[in-house]
Amino acid sequence: METVLFLAHTESDGSLGKPALEALGAARALALTLGDAKLAAGLVGEQVQPAADVIAASGAARFLAVAGAAFGQSRYASDAAAIEALCKASQATLVIAPATARWNRVAAGVAQRLGGGVDTHVSGIAASGGAVSVSRWYYRQRLEAVLQRPQRPWFILVDPGSHAPYEGEAGAATVELIPVELSESCKRTSVAGIRQPAADAQTIRTGAALLFVAGAGWTKKQADGQLHVKDAEKLILDCLRLTRGSLGSSKSLVELSGEGQAVLGFLSHLNQIGQTGSSPRHPKGLATCCHGEEPHTVGWRFINERRAINLDPNCGWARGKADVLYVADAFAVMAKVNELLEAGRP
Repeated sequence: METVLFLAHTESDGSLGKPALEALGAARALALTLGDAKLAAGLVGEQVQPAADVIAASGAARFLAVAGAAFGQSRYASDAAAIEALCKASQATLVIAPATARWNRVAAGVAQRLGGGVDTHVSGIAASGGAVSVSRWYYRQRLEAVLQRPQRPWFILVDPGSHAPYEGEAGAATVELIPVELSESCKRTSVAGIRQPAADAQTIRTGAALLFVAGAGWTKKQADGQLHVKDAEKLILDCLRLTRGSLGSSKSLVELSGEGQAVLGFLSHLNQIGQTGSSPRHPKGLATCCHGEEPHTVGWRFINERRAINLDPNCGWARGKADVLYVADAFAVMAKVNELLEAGRP
């Protein structure tokens, strides 16, 4: 009989982020599918009671936690010790956790300590006849693999956006605190502070409802034979500001600077999507001045609704890769869209 442990770290205010709630949804579904599996919740953070109360009705038989000021910040040594203690206390055979930066860094090391296995960036979990399998993508989301592992405990880190988040009534959970003693060597690393760009300068928002993708056409000569890079920057940034959207780019646009061509000043390799970048997950996506061929489209595999703007009616987006294609000038379209957004119209 399997014991499924939902493993999460709390936020600074003691709550659970959306990726954690999505992992809990996956853990509950797996436990129900297995039938005779036990579900437990394991929390790590400075304060854990608010998070435990939010998931009190999740069906977990036990709520275990490692709490305290030493566990409020992301640190390999303390996180590894906390996870190891929770796994041993719960006797977990399957550990379902969100694939956050914090857990991705430490999960493999804990699996090695416990003699188990680990898979990250999991997009699907299934069970049949008592056998558990996971699916994940390889080669920039071109190949999907289905994996099974005999090792236990098996750490399964679920990609954010791939499962429906847990929704349930809050309650009052009884939390079992697991004591973990940290040596001084485990506390050598400390977080001195957090640096982040101003809200208006932030262009990557993983939880945004809209992904705006800028293609190389923005930096090419326009109908009047001139470059309008500054105009392009203003249109794109205004759209991101008004929609609170996230910005993506194809490799060709990001790397134009190496070819001595004009570039958008706010773009970096962190904005890349597609074959050479990330594969984001957003409810809607809008591609502008993009060719729409396979390397770029791969990055859109998990976008629910895909729209594109391109002057060429025979571009890649017109061949079944976009739900809606606007054959128009992106400068004119985005100017009108921003005008409508400023006026408060959808």
